[in-house]
Amino acid sequence: QIQLVESGGGSVQSGGSLRLSCAASTYTGTWIYMAWFRQASGKEREGVAAIDLRGTTNYADSVKDRFTISRDNAKSTLSLQMNSLRPEDTAMYYCAANTAWGIPRLPLSPSSYDTWGQGTQVTVSS
Repeated sequence: QIQLVESGGGSVQSGGSLRLSCAASTYTGTWIYMAWFRQASGKEREGVAAIDLRGTTNYADSVKDRFTISRDNAKSTLSLQMNSLRPEDTAMYYCAANTAWGIPRLPLSPSSYDTWGQGTQVTVSS
């Protein structure tokens, strides 16, 4: 069974930075899309950033120019560099992969992904 394990979450002050990592238990070089999602308390899960095999990226408007997604298929890892963090970025962050469903029509929709990690908490204080 494929496993995704997130790390790098924590508590920071507004304006600070964090780098999230996601380690996959198998080779990711055939996975069409990988992405980061987040879910704040009492809210629905939302797409943050996605990246395809060629490195093409999609970002939610709320994180554009602050977050950067990247993937290293040789190391089977996905990363999210988060800068200029704001209190509204506070959430549980999840790594997700589209391992076998083909090219998603909506790369930032949770329904486009078949494999999920357990999440890592990010808390930003003002």
